[in-house]
Amino acid sequence: MAQPLAERLRPKTLDDYIGQKHLVGQGAILRKMIDAGRISSFILWGPPGVGKTTLAQIIANKLETPFYTLSAVTSGVKDVRDVIEKAKSNRFFSQAGPILFIDEIHRFSKSQQDSLLGAVETGVVTLIGATTENPSFEVIRPLLSRCQLYVLKSLEKDDLLELLHIAITKDVILKEKHIELQETDAMLRFSGGDARKLLNILELVVEADTDDGAIVITDEKVTERLQQNPLAYDKDGEMHYDIISAFIKSIRGSDPDGALYWLARMVEGGEDPAFIARRLVISAAEDIGLANPNALLLANTAFDAVMKIGWPEGRIPLAEATVYLATSPKSNSAYEGINSALELVRSTGNLPVPLHLRNAPTKLMKQLGYGKDYKYAHAYQGNFVNQQFLPDEIKNSRIWHPQNNAQEVKLKERMQGLWGDKFKE
Repeated sequence: MAQPLAERLRPKTLDDYIGQKHLVGQGAILRKMIDAGRISSFILWGPPGVGKTTLAQIIANKLETPFYTLSAVTSGVKDVRDVIEKAKSNRFFSQAGPILFIDEIHRFSKSQQDSLLGAVETGVVTLIGATTENPSFEVIRPLLSRCQLYVLKSLEKDDLLELLHIAITKDVILKEKHIELQETDAMLRFSGGDARKLLNILELVVEADTDDGAIVITDEKVTERLQQNPLAYDKDGEMHYDIISAFIKSIRGSDPDGALYWLARMVEGGEDPAFIARRLVISAAEDIGLANPNALLLANTAFDAVMKIGWPEGRIPLAEATVYLATSPKSNSAYEGINSALELVRSTGNLPVPLHLRNAPTKLMKQLGYGKDYKYAHAYQGNFVNQQFLPDEIKNSRIWHPQNNAQEVKLKERMQGLWGDKFKE
């Protein structure tokens, strides 16, 4: 039986590798290390199907070093220790250290990650981890501090088109079938920047075409085929990123039915409960925000509850938080506020802190005026006194703008009572 198309086309060298030019293009940081023949441990963070595993294999081939693979889903602490012992016996002074590639490293437990630390520290293995999740949430700090972090991006349209052209002209099976890519928009849209998904779609459509002549691929043909077999192009049976997007947008759109449906799809599809719980916490802060500050407390409590009670009962606090967030009034004023503040910081640079706001732990600093004229709010009536808190150059800037909901109307009235015209929109 022939290998799947995605496996047949897996590149063997960096020259054949598509995408991620910011990392492996000529002169890019990872390319320089690979060409020099010396790499340090690193973690590749990016969505599925962008070449994390392929890149690790190419590096091992280029460095001509032993290459060990572990899956965080199926491996335990004993498997980690066994591989480390093999790596020690395979270590030669004349070659680079053996590479240990761990797919889905975010699923490794703390004890599994702890068992890696010594080997990574001493150079027994060079660790390459791959993750679709933010490593700062899932990888223990001591391990993360010993690894570089490289972010991989979803493939661009040109990358995907190049991959399709290679598939129909160079693959040993497809090049015999006389395939014509008349339209590609549907394939690109359904793939979502995932190379593996794109090749799975191409293979599915080609296999469904029973005509003996040229195979003409159109958007209509692709859509029809995927509607007949909607899960065939997604190996996990769930479109991970599409479904979490639909889930969050249903909450933002105040539709509890839609939100519960997409939650059920994730639960039924075996999604990591922590992944769902984290997105609920983010949604509570980003989309509900100050319109209902209790939403963040409830989402965070649901996260804790899921971690404590596990699965399948954890679906219940997740459902409770989902309905609460979906039915809650919405505001993104805090989200917009921090984004505006970041834009202001980037456009104005490191402006000096006004002297009256500076810390003055030494006598010299006091002599220089640090902290002088600062007014202690609690020493004044109502625990407030009008003074300047922004740098001189931007002292009149407005950053946070309250929105029209019951909670923020009260906050706006309070700010206008304290600051007067400053908070008049």
